[in-house]
Amino acid sequence: MAGKPQKTKKSPAPKKKPATKKSSSARRRKPKQPALSSQLLRVAVGMVLLVALVTAAGFLLHQIVRRPEPVLPPAALQREAKVQPPPYEVYPEKDEPVRPPTPAKKPLPAPGLPRVSLIIDDMGYDRKAAEAFFDLDAVMTASILPHGPFSEKIAHRAEEKGWEIMLHLPMEPNEYPSVNPGPGALLTTMGADELITQLNENLDSLPSVLGVNNHMGSKMTTRSTQLYQVFSILKKRDLYFIDSRTTAESICEPSARLFQLRFGQRDVFIDHRQDSGFIRSQILNLIETAETHGEAIGIAHPHEITVQIIEEMLPELKKRVQLVPASAVVHPVG
Repeated sequence: MAGKPQKTKKSPAPKKKPATKKSSSARRRKPKQPALSSQLLRVAVGMVLLVALVTAAGFLLHQIVRRPEPVLPPAALQREAKVQPPPYEVYPEKDEPVRPPTPAKKPLPAPGLPRVSLIIDDMGYDRKAAEAFFDLDAVMTASILPHGPFSEKIAHRAEEKGWEIMLHLPMEPNEYPSVNPGPGALLTTMGADELITQLNENLDSLPSVLGVNNHMGSKMTTRSTQLYQVFSILKKRDLYFIDSRTTAESICEPSARLFQLRFGQRDVFIDHRQDSGFIRSQILNLIETAETHGEAIGIAHPHEITVQIIEEMLPELKKRVQLVPASAVVHPVG
């Protein structure tokens, strides 16, 4: 029997690889680079414009807010520059002379005339008053308050005149706070660091000073701990100290002895009463003290009547004493 024709098996057709369809995102990748560059360019331009707009707005705001300074005539400038000075002094109720009327030992006669140092306190606030003293034909010492409106200019004029310069150091009086010694004051409530910092600022404001005397200070000059702090700085800077003696309880002398500081004490306040007869008598007292002890220290203030009486008495002063700077009448306390 004839067999059935065998079916020839067709070999399976090779599977066609499915056509890989490119996604729409893939198709869009090609132009990506130029689009990013233009986007970055737009961002950069925007930033530049933003910075320019902010700068312009700031400039306009500054012009709107800023108020031009008024142009003042010279008289108005002088009125604005005038600052009320602190009180000249708080004078001691009990003012005992530092040197006894008659010395225990007659001092050896010094060559020439006895020496007098006349210190003009409280300079720094009135240029006209300072110039009146500078016009006198006399050697004096300018004691200048720190941080006054004219302190530096007056110090410069004093140097031109050949005067010695002192710092008139504001110190706390017993009457504080009802009586304020002024800018740069040393107060008993200050700690050591604060006190020393303030003292150095005061000294640095007048770098040509050779010595210091106290402005007020009836409380501060009785406090040993704080005086030691003050005197340690003066010793370090090789400056002398003259006690204005605004209180009979002052302990400046023993404190200066401890530091071997060059030291002196005020003998006579010249003008704590604004009376011509009184000022004349105080100047005569100063002369007589110098004739008895060989030297003396007087303190005056920039009052108009004071400069008038000193000018009037200059011939007698020059005849009987030698006017010297303050450094000539200070000594280590022995």
